Amino acid sequence: MPFVLLFMMIALFLPLADAAAAGFQIISAWESLRAFGQAIQYDPPSDITNISTWKSAALAKADSKHPISNFQLICGDSGSACSATNTAIPKYYSYSTSITLAPLVLTSVLCSTSCTYTLSYSERFQ
Repeated sequence: MPFVLLFMMIALFLPLADAAAAGFQIISAWESLRAFGQAIQYDPPSDITNISTWKSAALAKADSKHPISNFQLICGDSGSACSATNTAIPKYYSYSTSITLAPLVLTSVLCSTSCTYTLSYSERFQ
């Protein structure tokens, strides 16, 4: 019985714990991205010529556990980023965050090339 229990602990429970921990980290990061999107969804920039202050105020709303990177506000139908020269109406926003997994047993499965994954999120303004 002790050998069967030891086998089950090592062969079954540790890989399941790795998969569960990875899943919880991915879900947590995804929910952080969605929460940030909801925070800025109904607060579009009022002044397109001064987009940097809106970006800094929007990034202040982000979760500190999952920092937002590559934040872009896309204006007009051309699909280009908003700027001082592109002052069309903001159409959508996109951004990303990165997570790093630390598996105990499933390293070769979860981290085949790298243990760092980037999750991207994009949504259209209403």
